[in-house]
Amino acid sequence: MKLIIQIPCYNEEATLGVTLSELPRQVPGVDTVEWLIINDGSIDQTVEVAKACGVDHIVNFDHNQGLAKGFMAGIEACLKAGADIIVNTDADNQYCAADIPKLIEPILQGQAEIVIGARPIQQIKHFSPAKKFLQKLGSWVVRIASKTNIPDAPSGFRAISRNAALQLNVFSQYTYTLEMIIQAGQKNIAIASVPIRTNDFLRPSRLVKSIPAYIQRSILTIVRIFMTYQPLQFFIVLGTLPFGLGLILCVRWLVVFDPDRSRAPSLIVAAILILIGFQLWMFGLIADLMAVNRKLLEDIQLRRRRADIEEYNKQMTNDK
Repeated sequence: MKLIIQIPCYNEEATLGVTLSELPRQVPGVDTVEWLIINDGSIDQTVEVAKACGVDHIVNFDHNQGLAKGFMAGIEACLKAGADIIVNTDADNQYCAADIPKLIEPILQGQAEIVIGARPIQQIKHFSPAKKFLQKLGSWVVRIASKTNIPDAPSGFRAISRNAALQLNVFSQYTYTLEMIIQAGQKNIAIASVPIRTNDFLRPSRLVKSIPAYIQRSILTIVRIFMTYQPLQFFIVLGTLPFGLGLILCVRWLVVFDPDRSRAPSLIVAAILILIGFQLWMFGLIADLMAVNRKLLEDIQLRRRRADIEEYNKQMTNDK
């Protein structure tokens, strides 16, 4: 049983050493613990700090690709390195590394394939009241969209089984946190949450540069993933609004019908709204049929990933 702890990094020379110094090399229930960093185009001494601290694997990007791509590159590298469990944490030492055994316990027990560490949001002093409220609201929206019960959706402290990692696909260019939970819920991947501790504040978040921008990007991510995995439901709800409004105008026209006044504008608006609603429903049907192809492609991708990793491991064994 191998556990690999991965850390996405972008110019983290000031905090990476502290983070790595607290990571465990032995964890109950696993035989081997290795460390991996994703160097996302850093221009400082991040890689040198990682090597000095004994990191086992380094994934390098020539230039900054963003958190989501860095996360997925780390997942791919961990799978090729033979990880049975992958733990993702942040380079700013936000999460308490001593809670890693607690984080992976549900996976070891076979109770879940993805485990999210739930931070004590209300007790974190450097979170403003607005940020605490938005974290709570965003997590609630993700729970509705994913049909899961994860109290801290934006948390980057999470454990992933090998089977779940093979099925992951991140389309967002911004962050993987929300998309991964919604995807797990839609794919019926067992997901759980455990309470974890946080460490002292070392640096401001680079993901949340401003609250309005964070809200906008999070909403777009949630809508996009919901459209991807529940297209029929999404377009039915979207199309019902104009269709219902057009129907109300038709009923109003019948109620106030006057032979001397045609009220043609009301009928025209009603017809346009009903047509828009009907077209959105048709889009939903087409998108639902396309979703069948997406599921087939995901099955093919899963088999291909497994085959590629097996081939890679055979090649590495032969080289040795």
